[in-house]
Amino acid sequence: MAGKTIECKDRPWQSHYGPGTNLELSEYEFANLADMVTKCSAQWNQNISTSMILPNGMARALTYADVEKYSDAFAVYLREEAKISQGDRIAIQMPNCLSYPIAVFGTFKAGGVIVNANPLYTSFEMQHQFKDSGAKILIIIDMFADKLTEVIPNTNIEKVILVKVADFFPLLQKTLVQSVLKYVKKQIPKCEVYSTSFTLSVAKGAEIQKNKNINVQDYWKTIKLDDLCALQYTGGTTGVSKGAMLTHRNLIANMYQINEMGKAKLSKGNEVILSVLPLYHIFAFTVNLITFYYCGGESVLIPNPRPLKNIKKAFEMKNISWISGVNTLFNGLLNETWFSQNPPKHLKASIAGGASLHKAVSERWLNVTKTPVVEGFGLTEASPVVSFNPLNGVVKSDTVGVPVPGTDVVLINEEGNTVPIGETGEIAVRGPQVMKGYWQRPDETSKCLKENWLLTGDVGVMDNDGYIKIVDRKKDMILVSGFNVYPNEVEDCIAKLAGVGEVAVIGVPNAKTSESVKAYIVKKDPTLTEEKILEHCHKYITHYKVPKSIEFRTELPKTPIGKILRKNLKEEALKTIK
Repeated sequence: MAGKTIECKDRPWQSHYGPGTNLELSEYEFANLADMVTKCSAQWNQNISTSMILPNGMARALTYADVEKYSDAFAVYLREEAKISQGDRIAIQMPNCLSYPIAVFGTFKAGGVIVNANPLYTSFEMQHQFKDSGAKILIIIDMFADKLTEVIPNTNIEKVILVKVADFFPLLQKTLVQSVLKYVKKQIPKCEVYSTSFTLSVAKGAEIQKNKNINVQDYWKTIKLDDLCALQYTGGTTGVSKGAMLTHRNLIANMYQINEMGKAKLSKGNEVILSVLPLYHIFAFTVNLITFYYCGGESVLIPNPRPLKNIKKAFEMKNISWISGVNTLFNGLLNETWFSQNPPKHLKASIAGGASLHKAVSERWLNVTKTPVVEGFGLTEASPVVSFNPLNGVVKSDTVGVPVPGTDVVLINEEGNTVPIGETGEIAVRGPQVMKGYWQRPDETSKCLKENWLLTGDVGVMDNDGYIKIVDRKKDMILVSGFNVYPNEVEDCIAKLAGVGEVAVIGVPNAKTSESVKAYIVKKDPTLTEEKILEHCHKYITHYKVPKSIEFRTELPKTPIGKILRKNLKEEALKTIK
């Protein structure tokens, strides 16, 4: 597409936002994210900001004032004791727990750049991310400290801070939880590298702050909106793990955009969102952590949602008004008797992202909960939300909605030309939420950023109103005898069959047709047969889209947020063929 200039000539979607929606993000009320945290902490002061509920019902809550106090203290610790400077990278590797927002907000206030890391990473993955980012400090959950002897010597990390899952719980509860994890479940290994406790770090920071009379705002008063605040690692559009450089402007803009799309149902200061998705994932990070903090809401943290009965107590103890999740979460909850027979009574709406929402799941969710699950579209490189169904406008349940305010979206073909309405093309995005680029990877940046347009690698189609339907990932497309087959469409078809629990579709090499469609299915009904599935498919999709092979599994490989890993299935299938 050399020499092509991408243009967005109009925004038909703006008339579908609904009344009261700000069309542009012309003003920013916060200088940076640290400023946002401090001002919102003062505004909501005694509201509960964050709570954590364990499967047995043991719980602890922190107010906005608590989070402000602890994150201030941690910022002081980072600057005065750990000696970080503005722009230093701080790796944070923990599940959903009370320490997470304190660590993130404290890092913002200290002028640091967060590097979110999956706690389940292998030693190799940890080494790559920490070394590539140049992280100076690692804040890690103690359950995975046994990996550190192998990891730390191969990185630039100077200090390790250990988090306990029950940090900030009352002492008796914390001791009980830690004892069960360590001595009964054997889940806490010995840490062989020098480390310090997270809660002791916070306490030390508070002591220094008091003794030196430190004004924490002095640390962040020079931080600008366009300064870097996060390196969020992603496979991106090419599959190579690299850090998307997100700025304070990127995340604050996306926070505003999300708020605009949902504000008709958002009652500031009164919302409770269930945080099942890990906060280190960009979807939950921006929606559950950043946006709900801005709105004065409470985020109910679930450290480990597997099995799903681990969430039951949260629904019993809290008036959950919002849920963010992926298709597998909503499908899984619907299959839980305790949920389907007693759905949450205060639920307003649920937000789906991260993976395609199957129509059968969204229809069943509406039938069971009497509330919609509305789908949006995003990617790490866009902080992440690009489009969303406007809750104060028109919701089209089979789409990912319209571009959020201040965002342009066009669909382009292989030659870089904009395609007409109704035709498929790669989704290109321009807006204040789009990243600066990939950390120290100008080659990769140049592949996906063209004149401020982000080429997403996702294939979609836009209707006359500007609503977008995701066809599939460009790289997941299956080519059958010259015809394009998109796995999402086939999966959505199969998911409508009552006996199907979960489904994933991939393309496998075929001597006659280049590729053929293969489906992996987890049964909900043990009597389900291959013949029933094929008969069903032939009713709804054309012959070349119908799976040529079907394999039943007891489970499908998934990411920590529950997104089915097609690539793992494909790698496995290719090995079998070889």
